[in-house]
Amino acid sequence: MRRSPTRRPPRPLKNPPRIRTLTSPDAVSTSEPVTANGGGFVRLRLDIAYDGTEFTGWAAQDGFRTVAGVLEEAFSTVFRTPLRVFGAGRTDTGVHATGQVAHLDVPVDALAYGYPRHARPGESEFLPLVRRLARFLPPDVRVCEIVRAAVEFDARFSAFRRHYEYRLSLAPYGVEPQFARYVTAWPRPLDVEAMSVASRHLVGLHDFAAFCRHRPGATTIRDLQRLDWARDGDAVTAYVTADAFCWSMVRSLVGALLAVGEGRREPDWCATLLTANARSSDFAAAPARGLTLTGVDYPPDDELAARITITRDLRTLDKP
Repeated sequence: MRRSPTRRPPRPLKNPPRIRTLTSPDAVSTSEPVTANGGGFVRLRLDIAYDGTEFTGWAAQDGFRTVAGVLEEAFSTVFRTPLRVFGAGRTDTGVHATGQVAHLDVPVDALAYGYPRHARPGESEFLPLVRRLARFLPPDVRVCEIVRAAVEFDARFSAFRRHYEYRLSLAPYGVEPQFARYVTAWPRPLDVEAMSVASRHLVGLHDFAAFCRHRPGATTIRDLQRLDWARDGDAVTAYVTADAFCWSMVRSLVGALLAVGEGRREPDWCATLLTANARSSDFAAAPARGLTLTGVDYPPDDELAARITITRDLRTLDKP
């Protein structure tokens, strides 16, 4: 197996190149945050896709291969300084993404390392960086787009809506090989209409403690805005949207609804789960492979700061 270049730490430069001034002095606002050494930084928004099969989730962890860890190593290599990446959705082990969003703060004095020596006419500012990162990243993660972001932009706390899809195959042979990493084979018949009826009981602002793995100090109150099912032949897809999701929530919702689809539970059983104050053991979470983060929504730049305040506020059912 070919070894990824991201596994080797960058060698120190004997003669670091002189930083080229590529933007006017006004390009970095005096209102921007500063780094520890007193210099300003530029905040970048990253749009990311990955196959989560061989990752231990999103969040960086010592000794484990994670999406954030791989990205941080690649960006730190390119910009020649340690950098951290902050994601909108901290996906679990084995979960995929086609629409993950993250942000990254690059010190101004390191930014020039991300530019080519000779830019191609008509290219967007960071398209050369996107191409360059592709050489440092393994094939199961891609940075698809990079743009400058407002200082107030926070990939996690500025988001007001996240979208997931869960895919199942009811085909008697399972899943076609080219889709096997992204679709869950379900060998038993499902009543998709009953699952749709049960889903309607769950939409709205509720305490989803029965569907969440416990995190000390974290709220399990969420505004579930969409939970729809669609069937196309043997393919069944759940579309799930909420302001945010707690740990393992989407897979748990799908797992409970599969129990309804198989006839093991009545549709109104899901409503009773909303009265629980701890994770339920009456159903199993659906396998990770079928789940994909497909998008994250943000308000306009002039509403970012207000959105962060709302997101950080500890919610109750009396206060959205």
